[in-house]
Amino acid sequence: MIISGKELAASLKAQMAAEVATFEERYGRVPHLAVILVGEDPGSVSYVTGKAKASAEVGIKNTTIRRPATISEEELLGIIAELNADDAVDGILVQLPLPKHINSDKVIAAIDCSKDVDGFHPMNVAALWQKQPCVLPCTPKGIIKMLKVAGVEIAGKNAVVVGRSNIVGLPVSKLLLDENATVTITHSRTKNLGEVTSKADILVVAIGRPKFVTADMVGEGAVVIDVGVNRDPESGKLCGDVDFAAIEPKASVITPVPGGVGPMTICCLMENTIECFLRKQA
Repeated sequence: MIISGKELAASLKAQMAAEVATFEERYGRVPHLAVILVGEDPGSVSYVTGKAKASAEVGIKNTTIRRPATISEEELLGIIAELNADDAVDGILVQLPLPKHINSDKVIAAIDCSKDVDGFHPMNVAALWQKQPCVLPCTPKGIIKMLKVAGVEIAGKNAVVVGRSNIVGLPVSKLLLDENATVTITHSRTKNLGEVTSKADILVVAIGRPKFVTADMVGEGAVVIDVGVNRDPESGKLCGDVDFAAIEPKASVITPVPGGVGPMTICCLMENTIECFLRKQA
């Protein structure tokens, strides 16, 4: 089974749009997402454009704040402070990566925790690991949704996560643990990595290396979730972290690139923005 994140995201966004359509009458306004884009990195521009398009589809107000790559850290923190203080803004997102002269951790921590729709704020990260109410990171949240819609049994399964970032690897490991999977966290330099991944019932790969996982690293009938978005050095086309053509015949479930996890990440961003909005109305 190939899981189409694009189709699932479209269905979920239609449901959200129906809900948001009632907000003007119920609350006097709709949710408002502010996205800060620093520089002109093509990938970042594409992501921000996709988020604005999704916002329009759901009925959320979207404000994109564009600043040059030369912006100072102090000025960027000032913009965030203004958005934090604006009661009409429900969600704040700073598109990563940022230029090297800006401390990303400092920027993320400056966002009001209640408006952190990415789920990257230290308080949200801590709450996730302590099983407290929090904003779930978009990509890991989307992965769990995809697995459940595909009918994948998570409880009791052996899940292997390749990648240990705070954005995907660690939080998706935690969410899989919460679903009662047995989780092994690995990375590209793990000794005998192929032996570990070949024993996985569920394999999540998020390291940003084109076609890094080959067919011999995947067990027959495994569920393979590919989070990577790369350029194939040979064809120049978008590809994932796994060799899709070689692994698809072996996998019971697999996500494509593009059209797999990516659309679900943006979909969950919309859901998080709505959740942050509704918490303020309570």
